[in-house]
Amino acid sequence: MFDILEADIVVFQETKIQRKDLVDDMVLVPGWDCYWSLPKHKKGYSGVVIYTRQSVCAPIRAEEGITGTLCPPSSTASFCEGPEDQQIGGYPSKSQLEVSLVDATTLDSEGRCVILEFPAFVLLGVYSPANRDETRDDFRLGFLNVLDARIRNLVAMGKRVILTGDLNISREELDTANAESSMRKNGYTAEEYMSTPARRMFNQLLEGGKVIEERDKGREEPIMWDICRGFHPKRKGMFTCWEQKVNARPGNYGSRIDYVLSSLDMKPWFSESNIQEGLMGSDHCPVFAVIKDQIDINGATVHTLDMMNPQGMFLDGQRQREYSAKDMLPMSGKLIPEFDGRRNIKDMFIRKPSLVNSQSTMTTLADTEQEEAEADNTVGPSTEQFPQTDSIKAIVVNERTAKENIPSMAGQKRSSAPTSTNRPLKRSKSGASTPAAPASSKGQQSLKGFFTKPGATTQISPATPSSAQDVEGQDSDSSKPVLEAAIRFVPSHPEPSSQGSDAKSFNSTSSTSPLTTRSPGSTRTQSTQASPSKKEAETKNSDKVHDPIQSKESWTKLFTKPAAPRCESHDEPCKTMLTKKSGINCGRSFWMCARPLGPSGQKERNTQWRCSTFIWCSDWNPSVT
Repeated sequence: MFDILEADIVVFQETKIQRKDLVDDMVLVPGWDCYWSLPKHKKGYSGVVIYTRQSVCAPIRAEEGITGTLCPPSSTASFCEGPEDQQIGGYPSKSQLEVSLVDATTLDSEGRCVILEFPAFVLLGVYSPANRDETRDDFRLGFLNVLDARIRNLVAMGKRVILTGDLNISREELDTANAESSMRKNGYTAEEYMSTPARRMFNQLLEGGKVIEERDKGREEPIMWDICRGFHPKRKGMFTCWEQKVNARPGNYGSRIDYVLSSLDMKPWFSESNIQEGLMGSDHCPVFAVIKDQIDINGATVHTLDMMNPQGMFLDGQRQREYSAKDMLPMSGKLIPEFDGRRNIKDMFIRKPSLVNSQSTMTTLADTEQEEAEADNTVGPSTEQFPQTDSIKAIVVNERTAKENIPSMAGQKRSSAPTSTNRPLKRSKSGASTPAAPASSKGQQSLKGFFTKPGATTQISPATPSSAQDVEGQDSDSSKPVLEAAIRFVPSHPEPSSQGSDAKSFNSTSSTSPLTTRSPGSTRTQSTQASPSKKEAETKNSDKVHDPIQSKESWTKLFTKPAAPRCESHDEPCKTMLTKKSGINCGRSFWMCARPLGPSGQKERNTQWRCSTFIWCSDWNPSVT
C-alpha cells in the first residue's frame, strides 16, 4: 500500500479498531514507524494513525488528542503537565476550553487526533466528527472550537503547522455536488448556507475563505492555506468522498471534505498537491501534497531532510547516523507492550547491505521487494493474501501466525489405529440378530441427500435370494445419507438370531416398506409366499414414497430468489434496497435502477445514469409479467 501511495508520511482516519485488534502487519511494518490514537470506549469507532518512513523522517515529539489532557504511555502526568522540553505546546487555555459544552477528556476519548512535531513543522492528523444528527452537535462544535484554538496557539508560538485529515466540512458550494439540494431541503439561502457554525468557523481559519459579515472575536485573521485548492483554484468536481449507498462515485456526485492545510509561511515549500480519485478501496480518496527537496527558512536554503529528522541525523541531505531504538518516542506503536522488542518475521530474511557514509542507511523499495521475493523462495511458497478492504493491507507473514501454524504439525500426536465406529442404529432385543449398518464415511453432505432416490428400494423383491448383507454391500459405495440408511435397514420387530435365513428374508422384505410393522408370527408365512410382480411392488410403494425429483423442485422453488424487475429506461435488472428512514415504511424493501447516481444527484430519464424506476418488493409479482 505504501509503495502505491509513494509517500513518506501517511495519515489514516477512521481506522475503526481497538488496541486488542492491532496485529503485526499494522504495527511492525518494515522501515516504518506508527503513532496511534484509538477510541477509549466505543468499539469499531473512529481512530487515527500516522505512519512515518524511517529513512526519510523521524518526529521529535508525539502526542495524542487536541487538548493535552491525555497521558503519554506509562505515565500519570498529562501531555500539558509534562516537562517543557517534551511538550509540543499550544494547549488550549481554560477560557478556550470553556467555549465547548463537552469537557476536554471526553473530546479526546474517541481517538480523533495524533500530533507529531518535526523540526520543520507540527503535523496534526485529525478525524473530525460528522454532522449526523442534533445529538452530536455539541460534541462536533466543541471539537472544532478547541481544534481551532490549538492551531492558532501553535502559530502564535511561531511554529509552522500542517493540518490534514477528514474534517467532514465542505468549504463552499464549489466543494460539494449537493449544495443546491441541501439549501433547498433545509430552506437556506446562499448566505445562510455559508454561515452554518462549522463551515463559518472553517472559513475563518483559511486564507480566502468566504465569511459572511464580521469575523468572530479571536478569529480576525486567517492563518491556514488550503494547499490543494491553492493549486487548483477553479477546478470543479474535485471531490474526495462519495456516498456508497447510492453508488455515487462513478457519477462523481460527492464532496470535498478531506484536506491538507498549512500555515501561511509554508506556502513556498510545496511543489504539487492533488487528489487521487482513481485509487479505490474506500468511500474516500487520498489527498497529497509534495514538499520541495530544499526549503527556505529565515532566508537560508536548507535541505528538507535536515529539518525532518532529529538534529545530527542528516547534514545537507546526507545521513550522518542510523535511526535506532533511542530515536523512538513513547507514542510509537512499536513500543506497545504487545509489540515491544519484536520484529516482523520477514525482517529476519532481509539482507541489509553495508552503506557508505554519504548514502542513505535504508535499502530502496526495489531492493527490499527483491530481497523479500528471494526470502520467500528460500522459506517456501507464500501464503499471504491481500484482502481488498478499508483496513491496512497485510504485506508480510506475521510472527504470531508462523508460531501457531508451523509447529502444529510437529507437535501433533500419532493417531491410533483406526477402529470401526459402526454401531447398531437401534438397540435390539437380547438374542436378536442385528443387521449391519451401511458403511458410510461421510454421512449427509447437503440437503439434497434427503431427496436422493433409493437405488435398491424398487429392485429387491421379498423373495429375492440376496441377503441383507448383499443389500448393504450395494449401498456401501453410494453417497446416500445416514438417515436414509436408518429408515431402510432397521426392522421394527427383528427376528431372533436362531431363525437364520428367515431373519435375512425378513430384512430384505422390510427394506421395501420400511414404515410397515409386522408381527413376528406372520413374518415366516410372508417369506414363503409367492413374491408379487415388480409392477405391483412399484404401485404399492408409490403410495408411500414421495417423488424425490418433485420434492427437490419444490424446495428449489421455495429458496430461489424471485426474478428482478427491469428498469424503465435501460431495461436492466433492478437491485433491492432497504428503507432505513424512520416512518411507516421503515424496514420495507424496494426495487430500483441498479445504475449509479449521476452528477446531478437526481434520477434521470434516457441517460446513462440512474432512472426513476421504483417498485416495492411486496408489490412485485414476477408471474404477472
